[in-house]
Order: sequence, then structure tokens, then C-alpha cells
Amino acid sequence: MKYDFDTAIDRRNTGSLKWDVTEAELPLWVADMDFQAAPEIRKELQKRLDHGIFGYSVIPEEWYAAIGDWWETRHHFRLEKDWLIFCTGVVPALSSIVRKLTTVGENVLIQTPVYNIFFHSIVNNGRTVSESPLVYNGNSYSIDFADLEAKLSDSQTTMMILCNPHNPIGKIWDRETLARIGHLAAKHHVLVVSDEIHCDLTDPGKEYTPFAAVNEECKSHSITCIAPTKTFNLAGLQTAAVCVPDPVLRHKVWRALNTDEVAEPNAFAVPAAIASFRKGGDWLDALRAYLYDNKQTVAAFLNEHLPKIRLVPSEATYLLWLDCGALCDDTAELQRFLRKETGLYVSAGGQYGRPGACFLRLNIACPKATLKNGLRRLQDGVTRYVQQNDRSRN
Repeated sequence: MKYDFDTAIDRRNTGSLKWDVTEAELPLWVADMDFQAAPEIRKELQKRLDHGIFGYSVIPEEWYAAIGDWWETRHHFRLEKDWLIFCTGVVPALSSIVRKLTTVGENVLIQTPVYNIFFHSIVNNGRTVSESPLVYNGNSYSIDFADLEAKLSDSQTTMMILCNPHNPIGKIWDRETLARIGHLAAKHHVLVVSDEIHCDLTDPGKEYTPFAAVNEECKSHSITCIAPTKTFNLAGLQTAAVCVPDPVLRHKVWRALNTDEVAEPNAFAVPAAIASFRKGGDWLDALRAYLYDNKQTVAAFLNEHLPKIRLVPSEATYLLWLDCGALCDDTAELQRFLRKETGLYVSAGGQYGRPGACFLRLNIACPKATLKNGLRRLQDGVTRYVQQNDRSRN
């Protein structure tokens, strides 16, 4: 293999949010990967480091071209230069957009279970969360369009945050579904903000559709947040982009990001993004194959050793959604038990909204040996958890 994803890199004592745990714990929770960034990216960053001067940075033409070319090649949709605005991250962008393009007390719609920070971006800015829960049939998720339209038609609902692909369920929304969302949003004058940070982390052979690429209706009523950070494991470099095709809407977003001072790059943000989109393709394809194999490892393990836990089929992200409904109604206690008794640190599903209460989220972006260690801990912990509950009932 040209790229090494099997070697475990010690991340303890490096200021890592993920690995700021005790020696006995194994963190498979927050969405960053335990793989070194692509050597092609590290080489470009080393050049920037060797220059030795880290003053204020501007956005060069190459940044726009690299993003535009990547989306055109990979996703068959050209992101034009005029549409793009640099931002320090998708989360800062979301918070700024909610704060500046909605009014205090208005509703912002989300489809739960969904990335927990969406709640923070809404509530922390004095807006109200409007949930349109996804429909789960015990195997997969779909949208209740009647409920979605009812929530969008509320006169207090002015914005919808779409997750495409969807975190934590790993679903790629197809073109027809996105078109229906776009049509309903436009019909009821609701702005769609599409978080597409996971768009490149699809299973081999699977492609995602950018919301703005679906049709003119979607393009003209949307803001898209993108970044190389999830894909290439660069979250700490604070580099992202906001894509806004409509010029009037784009001016409002530009003003929002600049007013909140989240539109200026650090010395490494732009070189990292350019290197990712210009030179990271081969590494990404190898990564996607590795993650897919990890996903199959989890599926086989659960089928053999933990049949009461159902792996929800997914097509994107390295975050697996585990249905633990046969074990408990709320995984908060199970998550705490696993961490205390086995050291396995995963995410309880309730933080992604009430529909996620009986699920766990598992990060599989790690070497296979680390993943297998985590699965053994999961088996041990669940076995002991069931035994404890059985004793308490007797």
C-alpha cells in the first residue's frame, strides 16, 4: 500500500481533544481521524514552515481555483470563484449565518438525529430549534415530507440547516430528495444552509450530490459550508469555505463572516486547503477503501458477537450509527458504563436529538488494531451491562 493507515500514532500529551483521556481509555468518539495527514499535504506545510515568517495572510487565486477544480472533477459541479468566501470553520460559519440572517426567536429547522453542534448554533444565538425527525424503519432513514412541510410552513421558520451527507446516520441524500427539500424551502421562503463537510468521505463507488447542484431553485436559495478538514484530518488548521451562488445573499454572508472576524486565514489554512484539493486525491481514495474495510469489520463483529446491536447501513462518513434499542431505551447510561468499566469512549446518541436516544455513535477512522481493541471492549462492556441489568431485575 502506498499509504500507511495501519501504524498507530501516539496522540496522547499532544493537546488532542480526542485523546485528552486517561491511559486506560480508548476514545472512539469525536470526529477526527487517528491517521497522519497525507504526505503530500505535510510536504507543502513543511515548505510554509521552513519559510519561517507567519504574518497576515490573503486569499490567493489558487485557493479559488483548487476548490473549483476539485468540485468539478469529483462532484461534477463547478464552484465559481465569485461564490466562495473563506471562513475559519464550518461551525463558526453556521453560527455566524444563523446570528446574522435570522432574527431572535425565529425557528431554525433541523432533521434529527443530527450533528449536535447544530443545536448549539441555534440556541446559543437566541433562536428556536424546530425538529423534523427523520423516519427510522429499523434499518434505514427517510424524510417525513408531510412533517417537513408543516414545519417549514410555520411563519416563524426562516432557516433550515441541512446535513448532506447526514451525520450521524451516514446517509447520502439523493438528487430527488434534495430537490423536494429545495422546492419546499423555496415555497415557504426558508433559506437552506447545507453543511457538506463530510461530502468526500463516501464509500468507494458512492457519490454525493451538492445541494446547490440540483437545480436553480436549490442554488438560488442556499448557502453551502465546505472544508477539507474532515476529509484530510486538518481540523486544527481552521480552514473552510462558504459557497453562496446568489449575489445578494452572498453579500449578507460576507458581511456576517467579516463582522464576526471569522473570514481571515492563519498562515497554514490556505496552503493546507490548496494542497488537499490539488494533491490529496490518491490518499483520499486509499483512505475511503480503508474506512470501508473497517466498516465491514464492525458489521461482521456485531453479527457474530453482539447481534442485539444493529449497525445502521451507511454510505458516507467514518461515523457508524449503532442501534442499541434491544439493550436500552437511552444509551446515556450505557455510554457511561462502557467508559467506566472498559475504557471505551463512544458518543451517546441522545445528544443528536431525541430520536437518537437508543443509539451509539462510533468513530472508525483509526488503525484496524485500534478498532478491534475497541470492538473487544464493546463486547466486554455490553456483556457486563446486560448481566448487571439482569441481576437488578431478579
